[in-house]
Amino acid sequence: MPSDAKILIVDDHKDTLYALESALAPLGYLLGCVTSGDEALKQVLRGRVGLLLLDVRMPGVSGLDVVRYLRSLEQTQHIPVILLTGFGPDHELATAAFGLGVADLVLKPVDPWALRTKVRYLYDAHQRQLALQEQVRELRAEVKRRDEAEERAPGPVPGPALAHPDPLVAPPRGVCRASPTSGRT
Repeated sequence: MPSDAKILIVDDHKDTLYALESALAPLGYLLGCVTSGDEALKQVLRGRVGLLLLDVRMPGVSGLDVVRYLRSLEQTQHIPVILLTGFGPDHELATAAFGLGVADLVLKPVDPWALRTKVRYLYDAHQRQLALQEQVRELRAEVKRRDEAEERAPGPVPGPALAHPDPLVAPPRGVCRASPTSGRT
């Protein structure tokens, strides 16, 4: 079942936003759409964005500027980003994008099936990673609680175990005791 974190689609052309939203709707995830890099930053910083589908060239704040800023902040540096470009293959753009940790660079027009496949994989992998991080935090907190409880609780009294006067009674576990015949040869 999809998480409540949304996929944010960012493009300065409303017709492209509509096409991308229509392509991703069958996945069943929450979708959000904005038309500028500034608005994208605001949405991501408010939280609950699980993946960013981002146009590279927009007026004002470009897609690469958005990614640079997100990667500089601890709380947003691991959000998966797919960059979209309508200007054809560009080696410099690809180098810059992948250098910033972008998950993929997709050329427009977009193949809806391929885009859904990429988005589903990246979104689900990111959600699993977040769930694992939460489990690790919970386990560490539990270990810390147990350690603190052990420090407060009185432990066993140190010292040698006393032998029972009846030799047929076994010693407590973990205590070695010589047998009555051990000294005889």
